[in-house]
Amino acid sequence: MKTNKKPKAKKSLGQNFLKSEMILRKIVEAGEIKRKDVILEIGPGRGALTKQLLGSSDQVLAIEKDRELIEFLKEKFKKEIEDNPPSHKATDGQRKLILINEDILDFNLKYKLLAKSYKLIANIPYNITGAILKKFLTTENQPESMILMVQHEVATRILARNKKESILSISVKAYGEPKMVAKVDKRYFSPAPKVNSAIISIKNISHKIFKENDINEEKFWEMVKAGFAHKRKKLSSNLKVLKYIGNFSVETLGNKRAEDLSLADWIELTKNF
Repeated sequence: MKTNKKPKAKKSLGQNFLKSEMILRKIVEAGEIKRKDVILEIGPGRGALTKQLLGSSDQVLAIEKDRELIEFLKEKFKKEIEDNPPSHKATDGQRKLILINEDILDFNLKYKLLAKSYKLIANIPYNITGAILKKFLTTENQPESMILMVQHEVATRILARNKKESILSISVKAYGEPKMVAKVDKRYFSPAPKVNSAIISIKNISHKIFKENDINEEKFWEMVKAGFAHKRKKLSSNLKVLKYIGNFSVETLGNKRAEDLSLADWIELTKNF
């Protein structure tokens, strides 16, 4: 299907297309892309970021749920889809751009992403931000880094800018090192969303924090989820629902709430329970 008509954004899919060349360059720069890097892009949309990524990497794997956009991208990047990358064998044969029509939350990383190492760089649908973070941070086949466009409010929560942690901020920090790259005004999108956005990077992603501290990952998250179960209650009250107190007394937490504890504090709590 040959068409030059740009598909319209679908609200049902949370589509807001980034149109600023300056911001697109900032995303790519934050990714510190090398030619041999395999890049996974979620929701390429009309391909503005895809074009920038193809200029820096020998292979991009783009996952798009919208069938109409897939057809548009196939035409737009016909040459790149047919071309062989000059220096790096990665996933599906030797194509420079691989387009897959699938919901990213259903995408099987183990069987469909054959690259041993990859970077996730994307302007993601905001309505599935939490699900995307969970999928890629907790999986066995983690990306080495993630550069994501998210809502500015979500970015500040991840970084705990107000010095108050959340289950979201602990969830990200347990697996990587988050950083705010830039705030992005809503006018740089089409259609413009109701809120401002931000580019965040999460680097040095791994499961090593659990191995190095010799703590069970499931036990750690049971602790954190129990602690944040009732935000207004004191942490000691929330943790009493866990039956295994062991040698640690929750009363020593005093008036602290879950939001007052750092990642290091949660690690120590898990060690002592």
